[in-house]
Amino acid sequence: MTLADMCKVNTQSSTFPEIVELNVGGQVYVTRLETLTAVPNSLLWSKFTQSSPGDLPKDSKGRFFFDRDGFLFRYILDYLRDSELFLPEFFKERRRLQKEADFFQLPELSRRLAAASKESSYAEDSGEPEEAEVTSPVTSSSDRTLRSPGADAGYITIGYRGSYTIGRDIQADAKFRRVARITVCSKISLAKEVFGETLNESRDPDRPPDKYTARYYLKYNFLEQAFDRLAEVGFHMVACNSTGTCSYSGNDPGEDKLWTSYTEYVFCR
Repeated sequence: MTLADMCKVNTQSSTFPEIVELNVGGQVYVTRLETLTAVPNSLLWSKFTQSSPGDLPKDSKGRFFFDRDGFLFRYILDYLRDSELFLPEFFKERRRLQKEADFFQLPELSRRLAAASKESSYAEDSGEPEEAEVTSPVTSSSDRTLRSPGADAGYITIGYRGSYTIGRDIQADAKFRRVARITVCSKISLAKEVFGETLNESRDPDRPPDKYTARYYLKYNFLEQAFDRLAEVGFHMVACNSTGTCSYSGNDPGEDKLWTSYTEYVFCR
């Protein structure tokens, strides 16, 4: 091997690839080297500009390993990409994320998280729910819909059973979703406030407003109409789940397939 070849090998072994694989607390991330070095003097900048690949610990598959919170690192990486951070609406780990920001030596991110945590603590001390606070300095998304003074907080679950049929010919159009009935589960007073005259109370007519019910349903079968009403009065979707089954319209498995499903959406204000 010539001297030039040896120098070439040494140069290649001392530089990082353009695409870097990381193992952070068991979570695998793939990103660009320029993303990891986006903030000068940060820990990642130092590791990937002032060191060589052989100096950093690796896992069994050769990925660079950091023994930190793998879930929260996704937000660290988002910040490195855009110099902004968009947190989920009900994010409860700002202080832990601030600790990660301190570890990775990101002072501006740590400052923003500290300010957001301070505002959150003030809201809790004053008895105001955190969900109704104005968008924190950490996020730059559109303002949340705030509920009017005196409006009840709570949860409403919207459920529906739907069905559709797929024919034997896979090229044929499916008979799309048919919603038979939209059910409403919540405190009775909250359901009446939100849906008013569109709420059918005939299945649970005499229960007092402070009780809960799972027997109300709406007089229409358009899910989007229910979602629009919930959004207008300050509700946000926080969870959903669905189950489905398949059967045949006849005894022959070659016949049309009938799919039925039950889906629930949970809204909070």
